[in-house]
Amino acid sequence: MALRPRINRLLSKHGTPIPRSLDGLVRQGQEAPPEKTGMGSEQVDAIWRATRKLYRGGMSPAISLCLRRHGEIMLDRSIGYADPESQRIMTPDTPVCLFSASKVVAAMMVHHLVETGQLDLDDPVTRYLPKYGQNGKGRTTIRHLLTHQAGIPRPPAQVEPDILYRPQEIIDLLCEAKPSGLNTQAYHAITAGFILGAIVEAVTGEDLNATLDRVIRQPMGMKYFTFGQTGAERARDVSTGVPMKLVDLFLTYAVGGSIDEVVEVTNDDRFQDIIVPAGNLYATAEEASRFFQMLLNGGHYNGQQIFKAETVARALQPAYHRPRFDRSLFIPLNFSSGFMLGNRGMGMFGPGAPRAFGHLGFISIYCWADPQRALSGALLTTGKGVIGPHLPSLFGLQHTINRHTRLREGSSPVIV
Repeated sequence: MALRPRINRLLSKHGTPIPRSLDGLVRQGQEAPPEKTGMGSEQVDAIWRATRKLYRGGMSPAISLCLRRHGEIMLDRSIGYADPESQRIMTPDTPVCLFSASKVVAAMMVHHLVETGQLDLDDPVTRYLPKYGQNGKGRTTIRHLLTHQAGIPRPPAQVEPDILYRPQEIIDLLCEAKPSGLNTQAYHAITAGFILGAIVEAVTGEDLNATLDRVIRQPMGMKYFTFGQTGAERARDVSTGVPMKLVDLFLTYAVGGSIDEVVEVTNDDRFQDIIVPAGNLYATAEEASRFFQMLLNGGHYNGQQIFKAETVARALQPAYHRPRFDRSLFIPLNFSSGFMLGNRGMGMFGPGAPRAFGHLGFISIYCWADPQRALSGALLTTGKGVIGPHLPSLFGLQHTINRHTRLREGSSPVIV
């Protein structure tokens, strides 16, 4: 019991007061009757209790969770403050920055161009961006970029965080860079996305948002689901957790900035005026879940074929036979051409989800689908903190979701 006051003092710099009753902070979207999802109300209640427990950890001012099962929305709820300063309440309709989970959307724009015969994943990048071939990068392919093996995991020199507002300057630096090692897996937090976005623009003659709007956003009826271009209704991110110099050094190495720096940059209105293919797609949890449900359906949504089934299968094909040690994040990871993949045991998407696919976003964003559970989901949180009392509750929520959505004996999983 004595530990809790000490934790609260450590979190007090950025903490949001947690009221005794959370009911006034909860909002609910449209949810299907539990029987349509193959669930019981007690299972849905268990998942929501685990979500509330995560919120009570004090590490995130707002949480939004949407889960679909068998294509039906089984849970779509939010809790907390979209803006802690004004105490604007989070709702299921509030758009949140997906950070690195944006990568899967940018990747699917590349796969769309493969589907239409406009490029091949094994094409050299220089076929579309000739200046990228500087300093020995002439053999780099589009596949290298998508699988974090292009040798440009971070900018080649120390840069100020606000360079993010000048994407062309970043592209120029990356074109001039010398690769650290082709075919070596090292998570490209933000760099490869700029090159992929430039390739899509070179092929289509339009910016990435225009392609996204044409291929996904309009056909799927999304209100948000854009890179930037979101108004004041968006959720604000907050730096939380126990300050640790070592954590900030690691994040600066892996993603190019400390937690406070990243939060400051992304909350700036200028972040809405640019396209960051690997980091600034805004969506509601329901929209993110809808996107992953479409992939789970083999590219099909609401009577429309957004992507061909073979395109989705190609995007999810593992890049290698087993997880590889990642030289940026220092953990074993398994990637496809654009997605993080699940693995046996405890993985990115909870325990026992070896066929799950999706992506994490800056510390606390989870967007995924799991064909073995007929499940698609998005857990969006606005608190940015690595070390804190939320970790057991986060793992507990993942375990609760996976345990309660496991298909019953004799059920048929969705096959992508």
